[in-house]
Amino acid sequence: MVGVTGTLVLAGTPIGDTADAPPRLAAELERADVVAAEDTRRLRRLTQALGVHTQGRVVSYFEGNESARTPELVEALEGGARVLLVTDAGMPSVSDPGYRLVAACVEKDIKVTAVPGPSAVLTALALSGLPVDRFCFEGFLPRKAGERLGRLREVEGERRTLVYFEAPHRLDDTLAAMAEVFGAERRAAVCRELTKTYEEVKRGPLKDLAAWAAEGVRGEITVVVEGAPETGPADLDAAELVRRVQVREEAGERRKEAIAAVAVETGLPKREVFDAVVAAKNAARQGSADGKGLS
Repeated sequence: MVGVTGTLVLAGTPIGDTADAPPRLAAELERADVVAAEDTRRLRRLTQALGVHTQGRVVSYFEGNESARTPELVEALEGGARVLLVTDAGMPSVSDPGYRLVAACVEKDIKVTAVPGPSAVLTALALSGLPVDRFCFEGFLPRKAGERLGRLREVEGERRTLVYFEAPHRLDDTLAAMAEVFGAERRAAVCRELTKTYEEVKRGPLKDLAAWAAEGVRGEITVVVEGAPETGPADLDAAELVRRVQVREEAGERRKEAIAAVAVETGLPKREVFDAVVAAKNAARQGSADGKGLS
């Protein structure tokens, strides 16, 4: 029938415990003409655990082939197919493949629906003990130290609770960077292996969590960080202004740009921030000169 297109179904999958699979997932797995899976081997294990059999064609759809495979799936949808998209865990498109396909379907006026399911973001938020009325999801931070600091600096003054995903082998560096940018006493929660046998939620100041993570952590990690407190110009001393400028410089900004940015975020005159930086620089020079004189 001319003009009739199929439907793209985004299906949430368990983030740990397979018993958390939404009831509709099994039906959609059996009904789909095409099942696009981030990892076909993990899909096979999931269908075995659910006791279902896929009747349609199964194809891989992951970061490495997402761009190339999207047109193929769109073509199937334009031909009337029902395409089910699943990732390894949680909802498609949330730090997982899916966005490109959804955007392509929207452009082609193809129906997109969802089977809501488990979410590491919402589960971690609920367990964190931190405010959840307003939050923002930041996904994975860059791997390089300078880029990571720069990304954290972008949200230093964010008042909403922040949620991040992180790899276990980078967790200690990430928490240390967060302590440097957000402040050592900023509250946070590290949620590990959510819904699995060894689920653990570690709460505390960023400096304590960084020290804990330095001993080594395993598993899937979600980090929830308290939003920035309300502060006024009177709450910021010269040392804090200098620290903020230094963090920005370490992230790659020129000093002039860093001073201007700190002035904007604190509401202080640019001259006041500049004077604090110059005073700190002169004090450092004087201390160095005194040290040479004593030697």
